[in-house]
Amino acid sequence: MKIAVVGTRGIPDIMGGIETHCQELYPRLVSRGAEVVIFGRKGYTKQDSPYEYRGVKIVPVATPRSAGMEAFVHTFRCLPKVWRMHPDIVHLHAIGPAFAAPFYRLIGCKVIYTHHGQDYNRAKWGHLAKTVLRLSERVGTLFSNRVIVISKYLEQWLQKKYGCKKTVFIRNGVNVSERLNEETSRKWLEKHGLQGKKYIFALGRFVEEKGFHDLIDAYQKADMPDVSLVIAGTADQESAYSRGLREKAKAAGVIMPGFIFGEELQAVFENASLFVIPSYHEGLPIALLEALSYNLDVIASDIPANTEVPLPEYSFYKTGDVEALAEKLKDHLKASGSQNYKKIVEEYYNWDVIADQTMEAYRAML
Repeated sequence: MKIAVVGTRGIPDIMGGIETHCQELYPRLVSRGAEVVIFGRKGYTKQDSPYEYRGVKIVPVATPRSAGMEAFVHTFRCLPKVWRMHPDIVHLHAIGPAFAAPFYRLIGCKVIYTHHGQDYNRAKWGHLAKTVLRLSERVGTLFSNRVIVISKYLEQWLQKKYGCKKTVFIRNGVNVSERLNEETSRKWLEKHGLQGKKYIFALGRFVEEKGFHDLIDAYQKADMPDVSLVIAGTADQESAYSRGLREKAKAAGVIMPGFIFGEELQAVFENASLFVIPSYHEGLPIALLEALSYNLDVIASDIPANTEVPLPEYSFYKTGDVEALAEKLKDHLKASGSQNYKKIVEEYYNWDVIADQTMEAYRAML
């Protein structure tokens, strides 16, 4: 079974939920007998020439670094390369690339796309871009052979909006890692001037819908001089918002370690006292699932993507309510931390189960 993957920047260790999703999923599909080629984007991939990662072939494709055009240009530049490959299935990721579904069908491919979230709800897009993304969602849903949805909310949305009866519900996943040894953890914490269990952690791209501006405001209102706030991540393309966020964070004494991954990210996750996801929009946030895999106490905005995760009600606050978030920060830091969230991960978000479900979806198409 030959699978061509379009719609991700590439793997491994490239920032983004879709990129993390692909990094975990496709090596598992290779181990199950599939041949997988990911068409990535030059400028994000580790090198400009084709390479392999855990059996997956990554082919970098020249793509402009433009927030408005990047995904569309990349998707259509991949079309002749995919045609020469003659795959059994083309797997598109996200609603932007889904616009190309009928074109991939025309060159004889079976097409499946994963709906990772309603990207037209992102604050960075203007009216024209949102209109195009809505059209892409419609085209991808109508012309793909199958549509994978990562949440029940998205499945219900597609059924209601387009009468779609070809959805396959497959969640995002997350790994449960063995704890790092004390020496390794200490090395990474010292790099950023952190003390274990003395900081609040958040993680994501520096875009408005992630809500980090609310978190900084709430942190200042909560007035907790003995507790640090750490926000890891960066911006895909620098903007007025990302520059303003950095200035705001600096003025509030927030620690910003940049884009971190591997052991460094694990050390920061493991030793946090609390994880916060203040987003206005998500698909199914892998960062939240990662926090649960480390059994961290969690505060999340009450958007549908977050509330679909089976957390206790006290974990949620009204999206955008800075006062409520500040109170939550104080209350959760006083709590004993007796939660056991690893069970949620093991039951609902197991990557091996997700890989099996994806392979079954492929087989059903063929």
